[in-house]
Amino acid sequence: MATREELSEFLAGVERRAFKQAMFAVRDESHALDIVQDAMMKIAEKYGDRPAAELPLIFTRILQNATHDYFRRTKVRSTWVTLFSALGSDDHPDADPLETLEAAGDTRAESSEAAYSREQIVALIEEEVAKLPARQREAFLLRYWEDYDTAETAVAMGCSEGSVKTHCSRATHALAKALKERGISL
Repeated sequence: MATREELSEFLAGVERRAFKQAMFAVRDESHALDIVQDAMMKIAEKYGDRPAAELPLIFTRILQNATHDYFRRTKVRSTWVTLFSALGSDDHPDADPLETLEAAGDTRAESSEAAYSREQIVALIEEEVAKLPARQREAFLLRYWEDYDTAETAVAMGCSEGSVKTHCSRATHALAKALKERGISL
């Protein structure tokens, strides 16, 4: 059973990555913050008594469900707005662009030019990741960002390991092609 300290440490460690994952999905900072907060509250309230080793997969599933719930609510809300749009103005501002986070690593010895170049490449990669279809993006982020293995990713996504492999393969090929078109070879 996870102690309060282990749960707090886990949530502090996952917060930034969870926010970024939510941002990729919803492309709106305030909604992404709400999704992450809801997911953190739910794991603390309902699953805080689980062993610490189980928390990452549980939290990932809760975060994904919270994101799916957001889209369901948005779809219902959008349907009503469309039906009643003739009654008033339909003012929906564009979503905020994704904010980039610093790439991991020690950058103290890095030149300004190299740091700028790295930041630009990270921004382009994040932009292309955000364009992936939802399931491909989800599988890609879990496998290569969260470093889950195929079985853990399958559990978190609620699908088979074969589906995870297919989604990851399609995502990596799409990203490689998009980045190559933009002059980036990794």
